[in-house]
Amino acid sequence: MTSWKRFRVFAKGFGLASKGASRRNSRSRNGTVFAGSPPSSASGAWQPPAEVQAGRAHPVYRVGMTGTRPSAAVTAWLLEGDAAIRWQVMRDLLDEPDQVWQAERAKVETHGWGASLLARQGEDGLWDGGVFVPAGFTRELWQQEGQPWTGAAYALNDLREWGLDPRAEAARRVVRLVGENGRWDEGDQPFWEGEVEECINGRTLADGAYFGVDMAALAARLVSERQPDGGWNCERANGSVRSSFDSTINVLEGLLEFERATGGTPESRAARQAGEEFLLERNLFRRKTTGEPADADYLLLGHPHRWVYSILRALDHLRAGASLTGAPADPRLTEALDHLRSRRMPDGRWPLDVRHGGRQWFEVDEGPGMPSRWVTLSALRVLRWAEA
Repeated sequence: MTSWKRFRVFAKGFGLASKGASRRNSRSRNGTVFAGSPPSSASGAWQPPAEVQAGRAHPVYRVGMTGTRPSAAVTAWLLEGDAAIRWQVMRDLLDEPDQVWQAERAKVETHGWGASLLARQGEDGLWDGGVFVPAGFTRELWQQEGQPWTGAAYALNDLREWGLDPRAEAARRVVRLVGENGRWDEGDQPFWEGEVEECINGRTLADGAYFGVDMAALAARLVSERQPDGGWNCERANGSVRSSFDSTINVLEGLLEFERATGGTPESRAARQAGEEFLLERNLFRRKTTGEPADADYLLLGHPHRWVYSILRALDHLRAGASLTGAPADPRLTEALDHLRSRRMPDGRWPLDVRHGGRQWFEVDEGPGMPSRWVTLSALRVLRWAEA
């Protein structure tokens, strides 16, 4: 049995591989840290704050022709963060000229989190000696620590999210060495070919497309693996015929990055639209059959996302997709948007609700219960798009 197949077997035993009903239990075993209880909206009968119901703008916002913008105090706080956050604030919230935010983005390679993560790359181009899991990671360690996030696959996810310029020397080196030396734990496949799970392959497609790798074959394969209801499920190979929110968002992000890089294909664009419709039909978090929340944790504000779904992750994806098409926010997002507004703190920031446990290189937020620059950035740009 290959190393990843071994991990898959014992992960299922811990509830870590399932993206369905056992999800909350798997997180508690995975060392995940929560800030208090899930929001009251998890019950399915929540009401937004009075000022939202009355249609009044929050005092820290001004809404004009370009939509929602943060206050000066929130902007200053965001700009005190890492270069990975600053350049996105400049581009998505402040409308800085291209040359300004691009100059800030270039710092990701040489400053802060980006430089720190790149410095941890091995001579073979991998991180922690592995692709999905570190070299030598055992069943016992998984039981003790939960899923690790220090292998090359998750390092690439981070570098893409942080905005490492694909043209940078460090990025070109990463792509070349991971392509030469990275083999998937599951079946020893070359890294950029992907492995068997849709969640993993969706993120791999996103990384490869972003960094300039030819990912047409993996994109076509993911299109062919779509479920009849429009989305995807990592358990398809084990007989699942229904989509999951978690699997679907990972594939959607990959297809969107592929479309950004290449224009996509008619088939990939249609698949992305169908997958987004799967989420919209469910108001981003409800069961289509009963209308009940599919998982209360979907309402939590977490970061980094890893493979985990949330309404904020879905909203930010839909916003990013709309930047290609110019589409306005769908009316079916109203409930999710109201929930997002309801989580805004009095000072105009948003908190981190949950940090997914497991081995990682370093923290990128203050911790659950504290204001989060990542969550605040995402929330602000979503609302700016939705309210424009």
